[in-house]
Amino acid sequence: MLKYLKPYWIIALLAPILMLLEVVMDLLQPMLMARIIDLGVKTGDVGFILTSGYRMLGIALIGAAGGLGCVALSNIAAQNFAADLRLDIFKKVQSFSFCELDKFKTGSLITRLTNDVAQVQMVVAMMMRLMVRAPLLFLGGLTMAFVINARMALVLVATVPFLAIVIAVLIKKGFALFGLAQKKLDRVNIVLQENLAGVRVVKAFDRAEYEQERFNIAINDLMDNMIKVAKVSSFAMPVVMLIMNIGVIAVIWVGGIELSLGHMEIGEIMAFITYAGQILFSMAMMAMVLMFVSRGKASADRIIEVLDVEPQIKDITDEDMYIPKDNSVKFIDVSFGYGGENRTMALKNISFTVRPGETVAILGTTGSGKSSLINLIPRLYDAAKGMVLLGGTDVKKIPLKVLRDMIGMVLQETIIISGTIEDNIRFGKEEATAEQIIQAAKIAQVHDFIISLPDGYKTSLGQRGVNLSGGQKQRIDIARALVKKPAVLILDDSTSAVDSETEWNIHNAIKLQTKDITCIIVAQKIASIMDADNILLLHEGKIIAQGTHHYLLANSPVYLDIYGSQTEEEAS
Repeated sequence: MLKYLKPYWIIALLAPILMLLEVVMDLLQPMLMARIIDLGVKTGDVGFILTSGYRMLGIALIGAAGGLGCVALSNIAAQNFAADLRLDIFKKVQSFSFCELDKFKTGSLITRLTNDVAQVQMVVAMMMRLMVRAPLLFLGGLTMAFVINARMALVLVATVPFLAIVIAVLIKKGFALFGLAQKKLDRVNIVLQENLAGVRVVKAFDRAEYEQERFNIAINDLMDNMIKVAKVSSFAMPVVMLIMNIGVIAVIWVGGIELSLGHMEIGEIMAFITYAGQILFSMAMMAMVLMFVSRGKASADRIIEVLDVEPQIKDITDEDMYIPKDNSVKFIDVSFGYGGENRTMALKNISFTVRPGETVAILGTTGSGKSSLINLIPRLYDAAKGMVLLGGTDVKKIPLKVLRDMIGMVLQETIIISGTIEDNIRFGKEEATAEQIIQAAKIAQVHDFIISLPDGYKTSLGQRGVNLSGGQKQRIDIARALVKKPAVLILDDSTSAVDSETEWNIHNAIKLQTKDITCIIVAQKIASIMDADNILLLHEGKIIAQGTHHYLLANSPVYLDIYGSQTEEEAS
């Protein structure tokens, strides 16, 4: 993942160099302090003390400038790293087919894009600061300690293995806990996302207590895991400090002996103790950083899991490009199922043809495979067997942009984006003119409603279109599909919230004003599709009958039963 730092390599390189400058200045200070004590204070040379003091002050200021520069540059590099990484994850998610979107829950993707990237960003910043400072301070301090007194330095070296063992144990325990913590956070975000998306249903059914309990379980599960993480982290510092203090005590004890023997001066002992503190502090710093690295590694694995996904639906190269000759649609012995190899087929051996400009309706009970069938045309999923042709060309051989530009699709779930009504309709075609937007709205039978609003097409819509009725949202969604003037229009039960008269007007307007469009309609009500050129009756993933309305009334008992039951309902 460090490839995301490559565009900012100059900044990423300068930050450690500035940190090196700070470390060098920090390592010079104890030696200067020793000289002040041994050569200035001991002899009463005030001039030497002042000169050395000014020198120490200058060195401190240079070190501070290096430290501040490192912090600023490392933050700039880490922020850019995180921004580019998030953008790539977002692009990757956008490239997912419905198969991959079925695999990753929305809450989990949100966690990976936000919290997981933040964890990795923190590690990247630390790598340019603490991961540079700690080793350099350790090696530099140890070198200076050996220069002053090798025997005392060996005392410090003896503490290093103990600290290394503690760090290794903490990393091993921490990695598993951090990975689990991110999964627990996924669960919290999933519950939260589901609750906020369906908050009106929750209130309508008075299920607030149930949802609170669900969230309580998820948040307590996360809390329990984070407490375990905190216990491991809290154990680290006292143990590291204990080993550090034992090391310092041993240094002072040996230093006292060396002083009494006349092998060292007081200033040298004070400098050595300072270096000992720097060495042991750098070890503690490394322990802390490696705990963060352990957490960052768990998050990085989750990010890479998304980035490494290969979408099942592959776009084709320019050399293989095929352009459909017309807007006919043809299914040849198509079968399809959700899941892996042992999947149950939702569609079985489907074959039918829609000629250019025809309207075909798909009718069937819930779960009969209606939505699965139409999702194969724009390649939201790919058929497991057989071929789907658009204009005589296999859709798998048509570039996705070309294919989806030819198709206007209104899904079952109506999605209203933030912005104005005009923005929502223009989402179907970014360069659409005001006249084209109005024309699409008129066909969708929503223009009169829009102009009745004080701000007309400039009316801002609330979150998810809360200030619109279900029928109004569906008609705006239909206008969005129509504004792109598609070759093929697919309506997936997109008028379920519209009254019968308006529904008939929509279908009639589409037929009259967009004569060249091939229209495929998934419907529940026969009354709205009686004029279709062909009606497919699906049952358990198979076409059990097809033909015009009158043909099916005369030849399909199932269709006749559906028509009879719907007619009785309308009459009652």
